[in-house]
Amino acid sequence: MAACSGVRRREGGGEAQLAGLRAVHETARDPQPADQPREAAEPEEPGASANLPPAMSSPFPPVDEQLALLQRGVVDLVSEEDLRRKLERAVATGVPLVAKAGFDPSAPDLHLGHTVLLRKMRHFQQLGHRVVFLIGDFTAMIGDPSGKKATRPQLSREEIDANAETYARQVYRILDPERTEIRYNSEWLAPMGAEGMIRLAGRWTLARMMERDDFRTRFQNNQPISIHELLYPLVQAKDSVEMAKRADLGCDVELGGHDQIFNLLVGRGLMKDEGLEPQVALTVPLLVGLDGHDKMSKSLGNAIAVEDPPQEIYGRTMSIPDSLMWEWYLLLTDLEEAEIARRRREVEAGRLHPKGIKQELARRLVTDYHGAAAAREAEAEFERVFAGGGVPDELPEIALAGGQPLITLLAEAGLAPSRNEARRLVEQGAVTIDGERASAPLAPLAARAEPYLVKVGKRRFARLRLGG
Repeated sequence: MAACSGVRRREGGGEAQLAGLRAVHETARDPQPADQPREAAEPEEPGASANLPPAMSSPFPPVDEQLALLQRGVVDLVSEEDLRRKLERAVATGVPLVAKAGFDPSAPDLHLGHTVLLRKMRHFQQLGHRVVFLIGDFTAMIGDPSGKKATRPQLSREEIDANAETYARQVYRILDPERTEIRYNSEWLAPMGAEGMIRLAGRWTLARMMERDDFRTRFQNNQPISIHELLYPLVQAKDSVEMAKRADLGCDVELGGHDQIFNLLVGRGLMKDEGLEPQVALTVPLLVGLDGHDKMSKSLGNAIAVEDPPQEIYGRTMSIPDSLMWEWYLLLTDLEEAEIARRRREVEAGRLHPKGIKQELARRLVTDYHGAAAAREAEAEFERVFAGGGVPDELPEIALAGGQPLITLLAEAGLAPSRNEARRLVEQGAVTIDGERASAPLAPLAARAEPYLVKVGKRRFARLRLGG
């Protein structure tokens, strides 16, 4: 752990990106004494949060206890001093902090990678503070360039609205609905119009924007950067400014993934420029996916969705590399850090078998999203199918046209993400048809009355009904 100009760093990475903004966040201290309320504009009308019950009827926990929970698994904290001051004020006044995180509805499903941030929001709730789940229906039209090597495809309004509806439903699998407020950033960004956007763009220079790691890398590699992408950090920062000005909202802390630190620090800078109390910027790691290498992403096929069936969550968790389960325990469960460290030492010393530790992780995750009974059933089926060589009781049945090459059928059935990947799986001997190992990727499967039983890898099963 290293400290850097008021930035608490629990993991490495991104130093160059932070260095360019030191002048912003080092001077972004409270423009008024800590015991004074933050400056805020009068709301145009009361928001939904005005009718929410108080977060806690009992006093907040001691500040050091709050800090210990809030810093669990954190990468960046800008700054610990500011967060402590805000927490002390909350304890003194009885007024909870407001922590917000923005989620652009760029895909219909939330996966476990998203829940790392949602769990940190829940930590704030557990301590008695308010959280705002901000759906970026406006910013999704730009597309967050964080960590991207190419411009994101722009979504239609219809796609954004449909995805946002699923987010609003899924978020309550993690957050307490009584202590969560859902808002949409089009509420204040859409009315800005062209003039407002031009004025906002004038608040930041191109040179400062190019300090951002991904923009600088793409520029150096002669990869295109669209003008609208340069607006994204400013528009996200505008969210914080507008929320801080509204008495029914506020913005004491903004949470984000580690790749969002630049955007969060831009928010601190704009808030200071507006004479507002700057937000604390807190980031969490990007969860590594099932492959043990890349960030969890549905497009990479290495994700577990929060609405996946219990058997899928359990089986896919059991497939992760042993080395990855310690990070998943830290970021996806409430198991004490000291206990995680103890179990890791025991496994490395050969006194505990990693399978049992991983099974507990799988049970915990299924319990979180489907309940303890579903977790027990998923574990029993996993043992029967994958340890005993059986077949799941319930299998999807997929109707396709017969006579097509095997790799085409696997891709169309969703048993492989692409024809190329299907070919690789067949060549590796990972595909069986009616219990027989397939060896010819291009061999056609003929139509027949009875469905084929297809198994791909250790966990994917389906019945393919092929018609003429």
